[in-house]
Formats: sequence, structure tokens, C-alpha cells
Amino acid sequence: MAMMKRIFLFVLVNILVVLTISVMLNLLGIRPYLTQSGIDYSALLAMCSVVGFTGAFISLALSRIMAKMMMGVQVIDPSSARGEEKELVVLIHRLAQRAGLPVMPEVGIYQSPEVNAFATGPSKSRALVAVSTGLLQSMNPQAVEGVLGHEIAHVANGDMVTMTLIQGIVNTFVMFFARAAAWALSQYLEGDRDRESNRSSGWTYYLCSFVFEIFFSFLGMFVVCYFSRLREFRADAGSAQFAGKQKMIQALEALKSHQEQIDSSHPSIATLKISDRRGLLSLLSTHPTLDDRIAALRGGL
Repeated sequence: MAMMKRIFLFVLVNILVVLTISVMLNLLGIRPYLTQSGIDYSALLAMCSVVGFTGAFISLALSRIMAKMMMGVQVIDPSSARGEEKELVVLIHRLAQRAGLPVMPEVGIYQSPEVNAFATGPSKSRALVAVSTGLLQSMNPQAVEGVLGHEIAHVANGDMVTMTLIQGIVNTFVMFFARAAAWALSQYLEGDRDRESNRSSGWTYYLCSFVFEIFFSFLGMFVVCYFSRLREFRADAGSAQFAGKQKMIQALEALKSHQEQIDSSHPSIATLKISDRRGLLSLLSTHPTLDDRIAALRGGL
């Protein structure tokens, strides 16, 4: 059942992306970028911008809905919450007020032994903060408050929108440079054949475009991961402000003892995901190591 739900969401998002892109290209009057005389770079950049940002923003718009469905998040009704659920809602709303959020975020719990929490949503006014049952059972109240302060800081800092914009920019330039490089290489590989018409055979151009897009996407990952790590440090600092520095440090130290219980299967929403990568591999991590995060907090970040 869960697999069918994920397939349905994947297909739905892709249909929405394709339809939205088609409508936007027609409304903006963006013409084909391949012409008789070669590439129209202005049209290529416009097309890449539309495609690059559309996919990113549709994912952002659906992030809260998809998170609930994929993770099985049960949203807590503040008016009827009791016991532990009531305490969780009160805590998150208190942190949200300290952070100056215009609207209190939705609060949810999902059944999982993993130790994790995440914040998602298209804006500060439409955010969701969800916590796993494993985290609530494994951490003391002070550490839980540090974790939730981190998630509220993500919302207050506008990290979901910021990372969407960065991803959109990276998508745009990946597509642009891949197609420009593919055109140049396909022309070179074909030599003088079709040189008079300045046109390349379709298969050569599209094969080169596919290869270059993989290569530039890999390079783009370094950019996205770099900014993601910066946002994590900022969220830690925000939690130190909203919940208290010692509580955030206690939360990170607690996470170190539960590394095997961190789920990395949903990188778009697993905002407390642990990274142990060092050296070159650390450049491809969306999160700094826990030791680096603790050191930054103790150093007065």
C-alpha cells in the first residue's frame, strides 16, 4: 500500500510538472532554442529557467502534503490534544512564538523507531513540524526541545524556500551548460558533415546532452550541499536562541548515541540526518558532522 502511494505521488508530481512547464512556455512565448543557424542562447536560457524552477517549486508546494502521505504523519488537533500530544503542541507553539512566526505550524507525529524530526512546507505560514515516536521515546525533554528548536529555526529562516531557489538556479545552469556543451561537442564529432547547415544529427546531440547533464548535475550537488550545510549551522544557532544552547548541544549529543536509528531514505525531509563523512566525501553531505555542529555551538556560533 505504501509503495502504491509513493508511485501515485511520483506520477502525479511529474504530470503536474510537465503540464505546468508546457503552459508556462506557451504563455511566455518561449520558442525552440535549436534553429537553422544553431542555438538561440536566449531562448535556451529562458527554457532552462522555466523547467529548472518549475520542478523545484512544485515540489515545494506539495512538500507538506507529500510528507504527510509518505511518512504517515498524524496531524495533532491543538483543540483536542491531550497528554503527551498536548505537551508537544504547546512546546512547538512556544518555540514558534519565540521565533516570531506569523502562523503556528502544524504539529504531527509519525510512528517509527527512527530518531528524527523534520520541518517542511511552502512558507512560514504553511509549515509542518513532525516528530517520530522513536525520538520522543529516546530523548529526554531537554534534548527534544533542542531538536524542535532546530526545526522551528528552519521554518523561521525560510530554509525550505531558500533551498528551493538554490536548487532552481542549479537546475537552470545544469540544463543550460549541458545543452550548450552537447551542441558544441556534437558539431565537433560530426566534422564537416552537415557543417553547411550547422545542424547536428539528433541522436548525437541528445546523447551528449544526457551525458553532460549527469556530469553537471554531479557538480551542482556540491553547490546545493554546501548551502545545505550552512543552513544546518544556522538552524542550530537558531535553536540555541529559541530553546537554549545547552539543550541544542544535548540534542546533538543524544543523536550521536542513536546514529543507527536515523532514517536517510527521505533526504528532502530528514532534516536531522547524521553525516559521518570526512575529507572529500564531506563536500557531498547535506549535513555537517555532529562533532562539527557541537563544536560550532560551543564556539559561540
